[in-house]
Amino acid sequence: MKITEIKIYPLSYQEKKSLFIEVFTDNGLKGLGEVGVARLAKSVISAIEHLEKRLIGEDPWESEKLWQIMFRGNFFPPGVVYSSAISAIDMALWDIKGKHEEKPVYELMGGNYHETITPYASLQPLGSSFEEYRDSLVEWAERAKNLGFKAVKSEVTMNGPYAHNGMNENDDKHTLVIESVRKALGSEVKLMVDVQYKWKTAEDALRTVKDWGEFDIYFLETPVWTDNLEDYARMHEEAPMKIAAGEWLTTSHEFKDLIEKGKVDVAQPDIGRVGGLTEAKKVSKIVDKYERIIVPHCWKTSISISATAHFAFNTPSCKFIEYLPPQLCHETLRKELANEGFEFENGLIQLPTKSGLGVELNNEAVKKYTVG
Repeated sequence: MKITEIKIYPLSYQEKKSLFIEVFTDNGLKGLGEVGVARLAKSVISAIEHLEKRLIGEDPWESEKLWQIMFRGNFFPPGVVYSSAISAIDMALWDIKGKHEEKPVYELMGGNYHETITPYASLQPLGSSFEEYRDSLVEWAERAKNLGFKAVKSEVTMNGPYAHNGMNENDDKHTLVIESVRKALGSEVKLMVDVQYKWKTAEDALRTVKDWGEFDIYFLETPVWTDNLEDYARMHEEAPMKIAAGEWLTTSHEFKDLIEKGKVDVAQPDIGRVGGLTEAKKVSKIVDKYERIIVPHCWKTSISISATAHFAFNTPSCKFIEYLPPQLCHETLRKELANEGFEFENGLIQLPTKSGLGVELNNEAVKKYTVG
């Protein structure tokens, strides 16, 4: 079996973008992969086209060999653009192998350590005022709970570099939002909080975060910039909840620094950015060595979500994965592009049974939203 071609599909709808690929082989099999930084589509497309030339004629079964060819063959460290391109291709190669063997991808990765995976629903608010923001998150939390979710992650970002709709509310208002969401969920549902790099330093963050212990927050995501390892270490020591980070990292080496020096409790590799399933498995080994946990980041379509689920089933330290079902999503590409390769029942992701990643594309949606 040899690789013959890579087709690239840039998608766009109402300023939301996605970019997926199909890798073709000479025996008729093809695999799906998705990049984690579609907003850099032009650069990523160039990277994929460059990598395609190196891969034509290669055996898709040799994941590690091909990963090294892609990673080492660019003279400079790959960065997020090339890492996202590598991620999509690697994802597709695992899909091909699973289809060839007529087995789910997690079986080829070494089998499953879990019978089910607990997903958390990512709550994304609407509105531009404090009241609208708070009430929207409460409504999403109630809907997630009614759908059977046992965990949710709430964005709480009303100031900082990624402030929702340009809002600029003080930290006390953030505390009030978390209080309202926790009240809506009750005590049985796990609550994670994402503040999207809101504070500049651990000192700034801890002034507020130290008062959040009463809300029983499972983890606090990205309180400061990810390269601020000393401040992450301080957050680990002084915050009353686990600290999570890693969504932007592009190699297992970066995760080693984040965990070893930054003492992060929860590693969040994104399969579409970190280098695909092959590199994510290396992150898992580092996490195991330092006795941390993994909760993968995933904010894309069913292609990435399905790859993340297979990784989760194969990863002993994985406690949750990010999952936004159509009932909780207002993004058209997420809802229409494809169906996941697993079932969601009683608040749990069931063990996949389909070959490969198990993803089913909606070809009409592909035609409708492909651009360029």
